[in-house]
This record gives sequence, structure tokens and C-alpha cells, in this order.
Amino acid sequence: MDNKNICILTFPISKSGITPLSNLVDILYLLSNNLYLITGNEGYIFFKDYKKIHAYGIDHRSGKSSIETIGKYILTQVKMSYLILKLRNKIDIYVLFFGCEGLLLPVLTIKLLKKKVISIPADYTIKFDRDKLSQTLRYLSNITRMISDRIILYSPNLITEWELSKYKNKVSIGHEHILDFNRFKLEKKYSDRELVIGYIGRFSEEKGIINFIESIPLILKEKPHLNVLIIGDGDLKNDIQMYLLRNGLENNVKLMGWICHEHLPTHLNSLKLLVLPSYIEGLPNIMLEAMACGTSVLATKVGAIPDIIIENETGFLMENNSPECIAKNVIRVLDRPDLDSVAYNARTLVNTEYTYKNAIENYKIILAGLTRLN
Repeated sequence: MDNKNICILTFPISKSGITPLSNLVDILYLLSNNLYLITGNEGYIFFKDYKKIHAYGIDHRSGKSSIETIGKYILTQVKMSYLILKLRNKIDIYVLFFGCEGLLLPVLTIKLLKKKVISIPADYTIKFDRDKLSQTLRYLSNITRMISDRIILYSPNLITEWELSKYKNKVSIGHEHILDFNRFKLEKKYSDRELVIGYIGRFSEEKGIINFIESIPLILKEKPHLNVLIIGDGDLKNDIQMYLLRNGLENNVKLMGWICHEHLPTHLNSLKLLVLPSYIEGLPNIMLEAMACGTSVLATKVGAIPDIIIENETGFLMENNSPECIAKNVIRVLDRPDLDSVAYNARTLVNTEYTYKNAIENYKIILAGLTRLN
């Protein structure tokens, strides 16, 4: 297969998107003739001096009102479309990632230029959100999927969960998840760890973080010596702080902001259990990183999670993410005598499956199939 010029297109991203985007860049760099990136905000700050790619940046800020938000959203699309036109003679394939599914104007521009389009939905939060803007984006996303040449999903389960059955003939299964096993590894034996559970991720509604903190008083009734580590940031940060303060949980709960990714293995190695109480997910990188560090994971049965977590073998699954269900399952898991063996099974799985080589081979097959399309 002759390598093509590829451009990754993302909506301007926050710090939480840098790791998965970095992984995708590393994969496509080896499979492209030249690699371009159109992104913005923290994404451009991180990649602007990256020698592997040609990076182009767009600054985007949310509006204070619905009308201002929509106006700025449209303006960002116009800026993206301008860059696409500017690069029209340099790009063969566009890869849409992180927030691009609702960007109708850039996608139409790409198709008018008769370029190939691959869509990689990282998650489907617009299905969860019920405001008018999110519902509009959901409609626009359907148009994007309709005109995409290929859709890459993390799991066959997502075809139904994300309502993509009508597009199943152009769905490929793949992921950009690559773990650095020199950093994400077992550093502290499970038996030597203190009784600490944790949540690491965005403080947003679809992640179930409020349900998690509401489960903490219930857990402490059974496990009064338990400590909780919460790492992340987002719109619900003030709500979380107020809840912890009102319920006198500050002695048991340590709340941290975003941390440098290089420091994450140390924190994961301090946990007995990582809890993922999400309403909706794709394939959470933090789950794989925790497993690589020998930390057991308790998660909801959403997205690609059930493909990775086999109950009682490689982790633990919850029926739902209500505070009562979270508390019941945390207590259940912590009372198990075989947590170290479950953690060992999970670590063996990710060390085998989530390698750079496997990700490269998977994407090579997907790109080869795309170039054969008329």
C-alpha cells in the first residue's frame, strides 16, 4: 500500500484529549507519507512544535449565552473549512476525531474536494445530553456518518449502543490505545497498598462522578477506614467540592486537579480499586492504564468496557451507576480475597493486546481497505 497524506481533524480540545490524540498521531505518522493536524486550544499548544506533523491551530472559546455559543461554534467551523481549503492539494485522507462529528461545514468541504473521510467517535456524549444544542449536534452527526467513507469503533457493541446499525457495512473495529509499559507497570505490590479507591477523569455528568461521590458515605458505613482519591477537572468541580464539604468527607477524600500524565502511574499504583461509574463510554484509556499498573477496575457495562472486563476474571462490572449500586459493588470487590489474581489477569491482558505493533497493524488494514474504495 502506498502511503497517503493524512490529516487528523479535531475540534479544539482540552488537556484530557492530549493522550489519545498523541497515540493516534504516533500510529498514523508511520502509515502516512505526510501527517497534518488541525486542532486547537490545548491540542495546538501541545502539538505546535511536534516534529512528526504539520500542525495548524484554531482558538475556540465557549459563549456566555446559547446564541453566542452557537455563533462561536459556527465561526470555528468556518476557520476549519478555510484551513481544509488551504491544504486541499496536500491531503488525501481526513481522519475526524474528538468532537468532529457535528462539524458539518468542514465535513462537507472535505467531501466537495472529493477526499476520503474516516470518522472515529471517541464517545457519544451528545446521545446523553438533552439540551437543544446537543440534539442538533446529534442530527448533524448522523449526516457526518452518512457521508463518511469509514467509521472506526472500539467495539462491535457500540454499533447498537450508539445507534449505528444503518452504517454497519462501513464500520471497522479498531483503537488508538497504546500503553507505555515502561511507565505503566506494577510498582507496588497489591498486598502492600493501603485501602484506597479512586476516580480519575472528567468532572462531567456523563462520567457519573456525582453518583460516585454520593456513594462514598454509604461505603464508609461499611469501610470507615477507607480513603478516596479523586483526580480530574471539569464543570462539576464546584458541586463536588460543596458535596464533600457538606457531608464532612474532607478527611477521607483527597480531591486533586489534573495531573501530569507522567505522574499517573504513581497514583494508580496507590489504589486498591479504580471506579468508572460512567453513563456512556468508548474505550477509556484510564481503565487500561490502571490494569497495566496492577489496579483492579470496577466499571459500568457501557461502550467497549465489557469486551475488556470479564466479571471476576479481569475486573468487575456494575448493574448500573446509582450511588447504592456503586457502594454495594465497591464493598463486594474489596471483600474479595483474590483481588491480586484478578489484577494479574488484567495486567496480562493489556500487556498482550494493547501494544504499538497491534495498533499499527489494525490501522494498516483499515487504511488499505479505504484506498480500495472508489
